[in-house]
Amino acid sequence: MQLEIRPDPAEVARARKWARSRLAGSGIQADEPIAETLILLVSELVTNAVVHTGCPAVLRLSLPGAAADGATVRLEVADRSDRAPVPRCPDSGATGGRGLALVDGLADRWGWNAEGAGKSIWCELDRCERPPTAATCSGTVVTYVGGAAAYEGLAYEAV
Repeated sequence: MQLEIRPDPAEVARARKWARSRLAGSGIQADEPIAETLILLVSELVTNAVVHTGCPAVLRLSLPGAAADGATVRLEVADRSDRAPVPRCPDSGATGGRGLALVDGLADRWGWNAEGAGKSIWCELDRCERPPTAATCSGTVVTYVGGAAAYEGLAYEAV
């Protein structure tokens, strides 16, 4: 599954909506932590493509079948820029620059590849059953608190 993205910040909301619409058919419910994490990762990677490249991009999702606990969800954003993604260390007052740090903290794996005249940034999430309060999935401790999740001390809520 893929979605063409224009170099316009409004495309980020459209990409989130598109990704949410693809989850149910894969058996991932909207209230599952992996769904919330996936939507946040879509936001971060599409925002990076739109803001930092000024080029059209393609969002790709590979979702497991309906009863595939333990399967891997893969998200890719390909763009026409040949600039490598560079994680930044913004100061505490900066309003941006944390996207790749979030991707690194939330995804089980991530990276990038040269792709034609541009590149593809990808990340993967391993699906595990939803625990009542906490679990370990691929070595990452995940704690659930009222719809939000804390991954190794990093708390967030996808909206």
